[in-house]
Amino acid sequence: MATEDVSDRAESLSESERRALHEVELGLEWLQRAQGCLIEFHHATGHGMDHLYQAEMYLRECGYDDLADAVRDDLLPHGVVDEDRWSYDVLEDFQSTLLAATVALERRTRREVADGRRHVAERRQEREWKERADRR
Repeated sequence: MATEDVSDRAESLSESERRALHEVELGLEWLQRAQGCLIEFHHATGHGMDHLYQAEMYLRECGYDDLADAVRDDLLPHGVVDEDRWSYDVLEDFQSTLLAATVALERRTRREVADGRRHVAERRQEREWKERADRR
């Protein structure tokens, strides 16, 4: 959307409305970053477990059956939060609760405050900086 496409409503926001909308947008963006961290956590956990699975086989080949059994029986079936919750459970719960609710709130806030326009504060800043440069 070009800078000129900002609606009259979005253009006429008070400074407080603009700040409030911007903070909701930033809150969502940071939670989306947190989701990325959880995805990385999920993948890193999976890779770690894959290495432990390989270690179990090598330990058994070397005759360290007790160590191999500990990997098989204690580590591989164990969840990351407790005995049952795995990393994908944590990720899915985050996505379906806090992240989903924040996405819904951000959309509602944009709709009610700024006619659904996104990045109103950034668009205003962009306009101001361009105007400032044009005055030179």
